[in-house]
Amino acid sequence: MATSTARRRSGRRKAATTLTEIPDHLLAEIFLRLPAAEDLARASAACVTFRRLVVDTDGSFLGRFRRLHDPPLLAFFDRDGFHHALPPHPSAPAARALASAADFSFSFFPNHGSWAVQDIRDGRVLLLHPGKGQQRQISMELAVCDPLHRGYVLLPPVPDDLVASVAHAATEYKPWCEAFLVPLEEEADAAFGVIWMVHFNTRLAALVFSSITGQWQAAASKEWRDLLLGLGKSTVVSPIDPEYHERHYAYGCFYWESTMNQKKELLVLDTRMMEFSISDLPPREWCTLGLAIVEAGEGRLGLFGILDETLAGKFDLCYYTRGNKAEGSSQWQLEKTISLGSGCQHHIKTATGRYLLLGKFGPMRFVGSTPQMDLEYISVDVKTLQRERVCGKSSGFAMSKTWIYTNFPPSLSSPTI
Repeated sequence: MATSTARRRSGRRKAATTLTEIPDHLLAEIFLRLPAAEDLARASAACVTFRRLVVDTDGSFLGRFRRLHDPPLLAFFDRDGFHHALPPHPSAPAARALASAADFSFSFFPNHGSWAVQDIRDGRVLLLHPGKGQQRQISMELAVCDPLHRGYVLLPPVPDDLVASVAHAATEYKPWCEAFLVPLEEEADAAFGVIWMVHFNTRLAALVFSSITGQWQAAASKEWRDLLLGLGKSTVVSPIDPEYHERHYAYGCFYWESTMNQKKELLVLDTRMMEFSISDLPPREWCTLGLAIVEAGEGRLGLFGILDETLAGKFDLCYYTRGNKAEGSSQWQLEKTISLGSGCQHHIKTATGRYLLLGKFGPMRFVGSTPQMDLEYISVDVKTLQRERVCGKSSGFAMSKTWIYTNFPPSLSSPTI
């Protein structure tokens, strides 16, 4: 009996020794097959050897893991601040850990109170501060922040000669500009890019900053006349309203649609080719703030839209897909119509990669003499169309710009053990 017990103990010691002696490349393949980021975090905490493999110096392992696993929806950010997913949402445990660890007041950033959030992507936040030059809209100060690791990078100003190269002498109107983050090459996991999009009345231009080169460059420009000519339109003026527009991203392309106009076309910027084009929309009557472009998988484009049936008192969420280049189909196909019920108004707040974020307005109520509405946020999984309640809040700045926060980003600086 004693001999049998000793053998079992010896076997356990031998197994433990064998586990730590598995070659790194095999351990990496095992860890890549873990189902979620939380499981990877627990495995890396087991010993120094595992942690060193996961948090390697060049970030290559984490880059591979992120590319194989869809990042979870952890939170969203709007004018009312940071809001993380609450139970029973499946991301609630990771979201709670993020809320405890990250600083979304940006107190680590100098003079943070005078900067405004412009975009959020892959766990990074783009901040903007007004400039003082004559080309005030183009020469604003920008910074990329990492609230989780409390790091930031100040971007250099756009060079004057570059500003002059995109200036449009013929226009009588000052351009309106927007800055946003853009994903870079997969192998450059810790890198980031920023685009300054310059909307002239009759022309478009894009300036791009790369953290790899540390420089700005002119990337694309196009006359609206040339873009709309193929559609049989005589207008040469931009149909994108500077105050009422939405921007979407999927498969290396940004899409713009004007929320106040009748929705028929999308402006497209292909960041791989750095070319502008026009794309069509399904011929339906869409609600204001009722569209989102997503990645449907296998290179297919997906589109969510809320039908404009407010007079009927009901709301339907329609999901369309369009074939990839290999399939050779450019027509939108209706995949599913999801009833959102009646009585409560719904808006598409934003979307990213795997998830759509809906806002559901509750009935009007009064606190004293002040009218208020509760707003419930609901995530929709693009792959499964499963709906989950994220959280709720009072309406506040209900119609303000909203950004989804996903993933735990790689540090802006090299990690250490």
